[in-house]
Amino acid sequence: MDMTSPRATSAKIVVAGGFGVGKTTMVGSVSEIRPLTTEAIMTMASVDVDDTTAVAGKKTTTVAMDFGRITIDEELILYLFGTPGQNRFWFMWDELVRGAIGAVVLVDPRRLADCFSAVDFFEQCGLPYVVGVNCFDGVQPNTIRELREALTIKPEVPILTCDARRRDSTKQLLIALVEYVLRSRGTAPLHAPVALT
Repeated sequence: MDMTSPRATSAKIVVAGGFGVGKTTMVGSVSEIRPLTTEAIMTMASVDVDDTTAVAGKKTTTVAMDFGRITIDEELILYLFGTPGQNRFWFMWDELVRGAIGAVVLVDPRRLADCFSAVDFFEQCGLPYVVGVNCFDGVQPNTIRELREALTIKPEVPILTCDARRRDSTKQLLIALVEYVLRSRGTAPLHAPVALT
């Protein structure tokens, strides 16, 4: 595709969620370019700061953002920005969401409380979002209804299960978000699918 095409429109999407939930993995799984990551080796300095008990094998962490790109069609390109998950990096979120059309909140079903802050953030700033329940190794202990109630998410906000390691699964999340944004703006019928290439 000719990136200089005057018909091409770009849109910014934010991928957020708790520490170690799979944001970097999600961006990397779907990006058509080599993703830019700001992963740093976790050191002893983070021992009392980052709780790694639920992600025992985690050796690196995002310290700024992740960046990737995917072409929806000849008229739409999505730029993906993954946020850092730790509370000490929250000062970056206001800048990362500036100009975004929407967000994906990734959730680890084993650690629901870790995504409360992200959900609250997008609710408060009014940015449309979808929830992606990252089912590690196929584990999904809760129904979608139970998750909606636990997270106190409005009925119209889509909640989907996913595997952030798989491109096709990640694409479905992005499709759901784009369709939700278009519906909320009144610019697309409910039944109109968005196809990713």
